[in-house]
Amino acid sequence: MTRDSAALGSARPGSAPPPRPLGSAPAPLLRRIVLQGKYETITMLRNGEQLILAVVLPLLAMVGLTVLPLLDGFGASRINVAVPGILALCAMSTAFTGQGISTGFDRRYGVLRFLSTTPLGRTGLIAGKVLAVLAVLALQVLVVTAVALLLGWQPDPLGWAPGLALLVLGAASFTALGLLVAGTVRPEATLAITNLLWILLGALGGIVIPAERLPALLQTIVHFLPSGALGQGMREAFLSGGVSPVPVLVLLFWTAIAGGAATRWFKWN
Repeated sequence: MTRDSAALGSARPGSAPPPRPLGSAPAPLLRRIVLQGKYETITMLRNGEQLILAVVLPLLAMVGLTVLPLLDGFGASRINVAVPGILALCAMSTAFTGQGISTGFDRRYGVLRFLSTTPLGRTGLIAGKVLAVLAVLALQVLVVTAVALLLGWQPDPLGWAPGLALLVLGAASFTALGLLVAGTVRPEATLAITNLLWILLGALGGIVIPAERLPALLQTIVHFLPSGALGQGMREAFLSGGVSPVPVLVLLFWTAIAGGAATRWFKWN
């Protein structure tokens, strides 16, 4: 680690992992990634605003969907239709909005620029962020599943494997989109864009409300959005036990496009 990054760590406590002593050999890459992922995970869980976005709001949305008749006609019960979309919303909350905002402000304060010059490197930094997203997402799935089961959720047992795999793919897609936004615009703009898109995609993007209940103009469009593809795929998995190829292909497309764009245009300072 450079002297500049060490100075940053001492100037801003908690903004980055403690610097290693000068002259010592760096830890293996896998250990560096795990430690960075642990740090990112703890940072996200300690942030009250992110916890509200990641857990409280999805749970409130799930309860609301079981009370309102918005999902009637799509399954045996409202809760069975609501929960897959809520799990998809959790992935978008953590991977896109939460990670985008935290990365944007880390970039503003120079944390990313200094960490990218350390033995962690850019690859390790990004891998650590992905690991943190998956860790937080796992906690979200546990919490939502526990509450949903208490509310009477009865998922298709065969849907767990394809559903969780699709959820990871959706998290990858939204992480790439979050990093693209965070790495190309100012932090204040990142805050506005990610929160606005969370509201729009959550309400009109097919992630919670099936496309068939949206206005006719949006029904075709949302199937090709990452939100619509993830929501549709999750409902297919937990309602019928399988996933059609279209949502998978759409999410792979967005992951490749957003990931490539983020790699090409991401600015570290």
